Amino acid sequence: MTIRIVRLGTPRTAGEGLRLGTVRRPPRGVPKAEFGKRDFYDTWLPNLAPSADLMAQGQAAQDEKEWAAFRRKFHAEMKQPDASHVLDLLAALSHQSSFSLGCYCEDESRCHRSVLRELLTQRGAAISDPE
Repeated sequence: MTIRIVRLGTPRTAGEGLRLGTVRRPPRGVPKAEFGKRDFYDTWLPNLAPSADLMAQGQAAQDEKEWAAFRRKFHAEMKQPDASHVLDLLAALSHQSSFSLGCYCEDESRCHRSVLRELLTQRGAAISDPE
């Protein structure tokens, strides 16, 4: 049983399980009934996405210093009770069930899902290696 960290909208892999979308906004132009069918997500967890202002800051990061500032601020957001409790739950569930979480960004290393991977690992989650 593991968590897979994925790019939403990519084809699912065998055994991936339920796909959780950790994005601020749903996919544009896709009817809600088709989110899962089109490999975006089955369940939406926007409280694990950066705030709108922070997301803009992360997308605009030009260098390591700016990216590090984004990471620090996102860590702070994930320490808030609502997000922290969900991360604890997902870490615990990773030992009982297989599921995936992700967002739309192409490059995980410059995406908040890399921070989520780190936070879940710190909580003892079982996480698949990046593919």
